[in-house]
Amino acid sequence: MTTYEPMRPGLEPLARFRVELAAVKELGQTQWGRRRVIDVLGGSFEGPRLAGEVLPGGADWQVVHADGSASIDTRYTLRTHDDALIYIQTQGLRHGPPDVMAALGRGETVDPATYYFRLAVRFETAAPGYLWLNSTLAVASGMRAATAVCYDAYALS
Repeated sequence: MTTYEPMRPGLEPLARFRVELAAVKELGQTQWGRRRVIDVLGGSFEGPRLAGEVLPGGADWQVVHADGSASIDTRYTLRTHDDALIYIQTQGLRHGPPDVMAALGRGETVDPATYYFRLAVRFETAAPGYLWLNSTLAVASGMRAATAVCYDAYALS
């Protein structure tokens, strides 16, 4: 009898993303936590398989929980170097020690090794050269700066 085991996923670098952000809009405390909306102003991405610009529009519809952790939920549009449009959505978590999370909340740049910021990334496009993204699940490791978020995305193989 043949025994099979699940494949161990690998990581293939896609791109480094830099997403420029507007000031935080605090919606206030809801039943889910403190709701914040952070508009996307633009940005860029570059890597071995993807390069181009982050278009203005879209946002992070974020919830900050009582323990200071944040649930990330972003949606925005990319334009590649060869003019293809790609919809991107990320969902993730950011958490760390209270003093680190407070510093991030004040807009300070903090060493990303002192907190956890990970994302699941999905893409959608009709551009022929990028159809492979529609069936690609990616993960990312990020960091928050005062006016931007930066993350490295990897396709799961």
